Amino acid sequence: MIHYKIDFDKLEWYEKAKGIRDKCVDQNGIRSRLVEYTKEMPPHWCTKAHYGIILSGKMRVRFPGKSHIYEEGDCLYLPPGDTHTHEAIILSDMVRVFFIEPLVSSNNNKQI
Repeated sequence: MIHYKIDFDKLEWYEKAKGIRDKCVDQNGIRSRLVEYTKEMPPHWCTKAHYGIILSGKMRVRFPGKSHIYEEGDCLYLPPGDTHTHEAIILSDMVRVFFIEPLVSSNNNKQI
């Protein structure tokens, strides 16, 4: 079933790890995902692709050899793969992000 409108208010939050919870809808090979991060999120590096907009809060995203700070209203594009491995560091109490992500079929690329 195609969702022409995604009402995140009607979806349950799922805790992915300490300091990370999300609500998501998968359709047509794309995941629409509302995510909240807190400072309790454990450090981890990610190689998944992310396309999104910061709805609230502030975070730093580290890449090998550089980092960028993202704040409310900023869009981000994080390509997939080891070359673009990244780690988010939460700078405010909470960061809320809306992501559009391609779905992957391999369990090795588990989304968190």
